Amino acid sequence: MFKAVEKTMFLSAVLIFSYTLLLATACTNNEEHKVGSLEPGSVHGKSVQHEEKAEHTEKAEDGTHEGHAHGESSDLDRPVEDLLNDACEHGMKTYECDECRYEVGVVKVPSEMLEQGLIKTVTVEKRNFDSELSLTGEIAFDERRIAHLSPSTSGAISHVAVGLGQKVKAGETLLEIESSELAEAQATYLEALAENNLFGKALERQKNLHSQSVTSEREFLEAQQQYDSALIRSDSARQKLIRLGLSENNVATLEKTGPAGASGKLPLPAPFAGEIIEMHAVRGEMLEPGDDVIMIGDNSTLWIWVDLYESLLASVRQAMNVEGLPVWVAVKAYPDERFKGRLDFVGRTMERHTRTVKSRVIIENPDGRLKPGMFAEVRISLNAENSRNAVPSTAVLEDEGRNFVFVHQKDDFYVRRPVKVGRQMDAYCELLEGPETGSTVVSAGAFLLKSDVLRSKMGEGCAH
Repeated sequence: MFKAVEKTMFLSAVLIFSYTLLLATACTNNEEHKVGSLEPGSVHGKSVQHEEKAEHTEKAEDGTHEGHAHGESSDLDRPVEDLLNDACEHGMKTYECDECRYEVGVVKVPSEMLEQGLIKTVTVEKRNFDSELSLTGEIAFDERRIAHLSPSTSGAISHVAVGLGQKVKAGETLLEIESSELAEAQATYLEALAENNLFGKALERQKNLHSQSVTSEREFLEAQQQYDSALIRSDSARQKLIRLGLSENNVATLEKTGPAGASGKLPLPAPFAGEIIEMHAVRGEMLEPGDDVIMIGDNSTLWIWVDLYESLLASVRQAMNVEGLPVWVAVKAYPDERFKGRLDFVGRTMERHTRTVKSRVIIENPDGRLKPGMFAEVRISLNAENSRNAVPSTAVLEDEGRNFVFVHQKDDFYVRRPVKVGRQMDAYCELLEGPETGSTVVSAGAFLLKSDVLRSKMGEGCAH
């Protein structure tokens, strides 16, 4: 992880060096162009240019250059309010001037740089550097949000409505199967339903005649028995359709359409909203009950199973509350980022050979960057009271022996602020002094911003 940070710092240093050479070359060419040209209406332009340059140099040495307080203390020692209220020689706020804002330690970061990932930001958050446990585990699906779908009857796939990786809604049809068994069961249900209706009418007729003493008690009871038997057969046929995979709505539609709806087509719906993770469905393929056709999952919330050693059980139990225990999660795919999670379950049994207890960490994954199967490092803070503000190590820069970070101030503007760094752990720095919790700081690409600020020190900060 630290090798990746060193590599990033090396590449950034190369970029700054190249950028400095380009600026120096541009300045030299610009001065030569000014010296060798004559302004309209001027005489002996070369001498005038040298005189103006000499006068500017004398003012700079005397510290009397208007519009810029070169002799004052560093911007790192001045309050942010003073920096933002400072005015430059161009008649505007210094931080708003494209040529002068660097002298007050302010840089402008267009939204395009953030969208393209050239500059990344993080929020200053609390971390515990005193008593943290480091555990390893594997990211897995939330077992409550994953399903293997298979048909309840044999048949051939007639239509595939989704593809691998597609997002689906709850109840959305994923594919259709044509089943002769289902078609026969549909016909049987319609027949039982018609018979039930017929015997129902016969029973109503016998009730009327029996109430008028026209028919005997025996005839009335026989009609009642026939109707009850037909009702049992229709209910049994209906339950078979449900077992074969039809929903209540499908059955209701069959009752309305009659024989025309007994097509034997069985839709396979999504049980919940999620993503198609695996798929083994080709049109025309024959399927049998139990065949694993589609795997659907919702990876917006994931689990991480970690092995908690017996010696740590008491400490973890003591630190846990009703909502669990806050943790930080790191994966190799994103070495400079940390993801929030919480340990919410400690297993009830201990592995005999490893003397560990399986424990579960829940982590939110709204953008889907974390993938089931990734190995993860889980850090558990056992004493939240000793937590301190922390930022990634890549956010902390140095200038003339002083550490600083770029803090978002307003709109697209970031201002560098001094920090006092304490301990380092897991690619994070402890802040003994610096921005408050919740502040937004630049975590990646800060070296590019530092090179802009250094322009003022190289004579490029203002229009001389």
